[in-house]
Amino acid sequence: MIIQPYKTRPIRFLELWQEGEWRIKVYSIAYERLTARAELVEAAKTVAREKLATVPSTLQHYSVGFLGVHDGRTSNFIFVDWWAEENELHHHVYVSPSNDPARLTYMTPTGLAACVWDLRVMAFERKAWVDCVLRNYKSPDLEAYLQQRLNEDV
Repeated sequence: MIIQPYKTRPIRFLELWQEGEWRIKVYSIAYERLTARAELVEAAKTVAREKLATVPSTLQHYSVGFLGVHDGRTSNFIFVDWWAEENELHHHVYVSPSNDPARLTYMTPTGLAACVWDLRVMAFERKAWVDCVLRNYKSPDLEAYLQQRLNEDV
């Protein structure tokens, strides 16, 4: 088994994206570049838009979440996540070849969840949700949650 040496990757908050009723934090993770390629970010928004449109109206959600755009070494990973039912994270994964960013394939049914860099974003967002919403249960603060943003090299 050949394993590549671990290399840090920059995780950068790109924007707070408004899509209909949804407010989504968009993050970039990139291999050997500062941020994900613009064409991959746009492809990620396309699949996110499609996935968010399928959220059942019966699901109690908060219309907030995050979108990870990971411009990887051999593959690109996209994850679309949102909060629902108080403490549940809905997580959907898409992958494309690194040389064809727009050819995203839905991977959630395969069991693929995240890579080690993606998990850092998820851990940060979990903490932000707990601090701003769950621990603040008398007055959950979605605005404070949306202002919590990760920018670090991991």
